[in-house]
Amino acid sequence: MNKTIRKLAYPYYGWLYFLAIVPIAIMFVLIFFDIEGISFGEASFTFRNFGLFLEPSTIEAFLNSFLFATMATLVSAVLGYMVAYPVFRSRFRNKFIILTLFILPMWSNMLLRTEALGNIMERHNIYTDLLGLESGFNLRGSNLAVLIGLVITYLPFMILPIYTALEKIDPSLEEAALDLGVSEMRKFWKVVFPLSFKGVITGCIMVFLPCMSGFAIPEILGNGNIMLIGNIIEQSFRNMSYNLGSLLAITILFFIFGSLLIVNKVDKDGGTLI
Repeated sequence: MNKTIRKLAYPYYGWLYFLAIVPIAIMFVLIFFDIEGISFGEASFTFRNFGLFLEPSTIEAFLNSFLFATMATLVSAVLGYMVAYPVFRSRFRNKFIILTLFILPMWSNMLLRTEALGNIMERHNIYTDLLGLESGFNLRGSNLAVLIGLVITYLPFMILPIYTALEKIDPSLEEAALDLGVSEMRKFWKVVFPLSFKGVITGCIMVFLPCMSGFAIPEILGNGNIMLIGNIIEQSFRNMSYNLGSLLAITILFFIFGSLLIVNKVDKDGGTLI
């Protein structure tokens, strides 16, 4: 029976190797060759491609990516805990319905959601038309627009791990803290928050990584004015500069694998993962 079930996974393995492992291997090879496009006829082995890290545009993109990812992660952590904790304390019998409401927007296409959000940020948008207003505020193309887009898009990835960690807290620990005479606020900071902190760490990593490597949100909401590392990678592959694109993509992959190792260390049983 187990062998039969394993055979059902063979198409997935083929799909994984063909669309994931092989492209990653090709990108890794392209890093070490001076090549135009993917024609290896006149390719020559070189380490000069690593000098692309020192280009001003690449450094600026890395700094912008780190800055926006950090700000979006911090804002998401605060908002995510403010949402997850009341849900955890609520008396609803089926809290899964509430969590589903947070996940529901993710079932739609992210590009469509981002475009819709960009329309709302324009001076003349759907709300000004419905309410008959002359004009609103034009946020599209600004740093704030990109930050809002990142937070709104990836906030569910912060809420769910925090809520899962809160649900795993033994109620007897809170009762014991109250029996010792501590206040509700002190109980939260001494018992609840430390025990749910691994959910915060997991959520931070799950928000930070896509914010760091994504390109669609800054491209759409930033009107191309804000350059993140994901935009550099996208433009490099579009302009057939595969050396730079592969170098940056592999760098991001190593960063992602390192972050996953941190998640594995913090949450060995995977209890806070989505």
